Amino acid sequence: MSSRKLPQKWQSSARAAKAVQVAFDMEETLQYQIRRQALDNGLSPSDQIRHILTLPVANKPKRPRLTVSLSAEDYVFLAERYGLQPSQQLEIKHKVMDELLSYSQSLDE
Repeated sequence: MSSRKLPQKWQSSARAAKAVQVAFDMEETLQYQIRRQALDNGLSPSDQIRHILTLPVANKPKRPRLTVSLSAEDYVFLAERYGLQPSQQLEIKHKVMDELLSYSQSLDE
């Protein structure tokens, strides 16, 4: 292995690359409790676990977001639902966001 020093801008990435993700199989009730606490505390579940273990948690705010994986078939289904073409993925994303907002507002009523 080379002993060359990494450029400054890559050093933090190198530390992150050395980190090892650990997965825990736990009861559904415990998973729910941790996820609920994380939500209540404005943290990700992994940050909530770090908090419970009194490990440092990054202070920089993260952009809150939810994700979903969409297959090509999902885009075909959603395109038909919204009257778009499957290739119009950005427009489909906007329509999905509008639908999720409407869903959220209906829960508040």
